[in-house]
Amino acid sequence: MARIDTLIGFHAVSSRLRHHPGTIQEIYVDRTRQDARLRDLLTVANERAVRVHAVEPDRLGGLAGGGRHQGVVARAEPLPQLHDPVDLVDQIGPDLLLLVLDGVQDPHNLGACLRVADAMGVHAVVAPRDRAVALTATVQKVASGAADTVPYITVTNLARTLRELQDAGVRVVGTDDEATASLTEVDVSGPLAMVLGAEGSGLRRLTRETCDWTVRIPMLGSVESLNVSVAAGICLYEARRRRPAPV
Repeated sequence: MARIDTLIGFHAVSSRLRHHPGTIQEIYVDRTRQDARLRDLLTVANERAVRVHAVEPDRLGGLAGGGRHQGVVARAEPLPQLHDPVDLVDQIGPDLLLLVLDGVQDPHNLGACLRVADAMGVHAVVAPRDRAVALTATVQKVASGAADTVPYITVTNLARTLRELQDAGVRVVGTDDEATASLTEVDVSGPLAMVLGAEGSGLRRLTRETCDWTVRIPMLGSVESLNVSVAAGICLYEARRRRPAPV
């Protein structure tokens, strides 16, 4: 039986309606909600010929698995997934920008990272298959639509994938609190993969050793670490700031 995803919340459902309406099987909405935001969603669903069911709030809660659904839940087919980030090297060329997450297992962190990646024009987010959270309903809700616009690629062996990217001409830069070089000093031109680890544990040893360079984020205050999505935002913004504007 084909897998069916559950999307919860206005951002996740509206984004899927805009970008991939053909994947949505049906939408369930709170029959007691009559505000403009819901009417707008219903208008778009009608334009896309997507079935909508008005149901009691209790049923929505069950469909959402207890998640904060805001009065809207959708059942949809999973989006087609890329399987090899190396394929993007020829497709994108020198403008390629990847975000690699090593060991991020919290769905809220992944959702926030996808939002940052979308904002900074990242072409894909890459993570290990066995040490990463999947695109759950919570991830997609927190991502606020970015899960539909930024490919999320999981790979069997992250270190091997990084080496294959290097062989294809991609510069691999990892973050490490103990690194001597600063983020502001590293060359970020050309095809680039920014690699971040989970808060606390950081990069795994093999991942860190595979990177072309490791850099630290300059920290001027008293805190010793940043949430991975905050760190991703800083690293990607610095990379984007010093690269040619995307065409």
